[in-house]
Amino acid sequence: MKYAVIFVAVGASIFAQDNSKPNPYRTIENWAKLPDGRSWGSTSAVDIDRDGRSVWVGERCGANSCAGKTDDSILHFDASGKLIKSFGSGMFLFPHGIAVDKDGNVWITDGQAASGKGFTVVKFNPDGKVLMTLDYAFNQPNDVAIAPNGDIFVAEGHTPMMGSARILKFNKDGKFLKEWGKHGSGPGELEVPHALALDSRGRLFVGDRANNRVQIFDQDGKFLDQWKQFGRPSGLYIDKNDILYVTDSESTDKEGYGYNPGWKRGIRIGSAKDGVVTAFIPDPLVPTGALPATSISEGVAADVDGVIYGAEVGSKSLKRYVKAK
Repeated sequence: MKYAVIFVAVGASIFAQDNSKPNPYRTIENWAKLPDGRSWGSTSAVDIDRDGRSVWVGERCGANSCAGKTDDSILHFDASGKLIKSFGSGMFLFPHGIAVDKDGNVWITDGQAASGKGFTVVKFNPDGKVLMTLDYAFNQPNDVAIAPNGDIFVAEGHTPMMGSARILKFNKDGKFLKEWGKHGSGPGELEVPHALALDSRGRLFVGDRANNRVQIFDQDGKFLDQWKQFGRPSGLYIDKNDILYVTDSESTDKEGYGYNPGWKRGIRIGSAKDGVVTAFIPDPLVPTGALPATSISEGVAADVDGVIYGAEVGSKSLKRYVKAK
């Protein structure tokens, strides 16, 4: 079997990364039960409830947009796939990013805007009551992350080389504190900061998608490191044990959008401590040249038992990955 071997510098170490890491997972499809008459739309927003096992999803109303629709776009499932509750009817155009904070509150970013709606970051309590809407002129907010002290981080900019490409920081009350980042590929520069995650040390991991790398910052925006061995990151998740889950939904050998030669799409699992990749769930769509613009999951999360959830835009589905026995 032929595969590309890529050498990637990580801090002071060098790892030979390829597409043949073991896949210890089996895929479960159609596990989450939607209400009668409703089918899955695109979703990139998935996170785990504070209970450690139930799953929150931001879903685009059976399509790739909630424009003109009244479906509840925020859904809460138990681990068996039973719908616990839903809310958010008519509130969003394009649910894109999600975070569940330590108090169980659910944060959603709306990545599109039209007719005075959208480009918002909204905080709900677990029953769907709006607790906060960040008062800021966002432009394509992709994702949100909440620090243990309540500080809020928003990644903004979904279109390469257009609009903004930055990270914004707010305090727990929604007061703007600072921002960093600009278009570019140098250390600390960004191109489509698509996903955010915080590790146990408080470092902020940014899925710098159009630069085919994960960048790591402190919470004041100081650049710490960059990792390319996780592919082209659309989604990030870091669990309590500092296991890092990164989903690559766009890498392609074809020049143009998504160009990241030698890398296969899929979910890479490794360590947020040292960057070592230990497992890889490959995208079942092959060969690379025949892939659509996006496939497999854009959003990713993992519960306390290590069960992985992948939120897919292209196939309009929510996959569940469990350790094969």
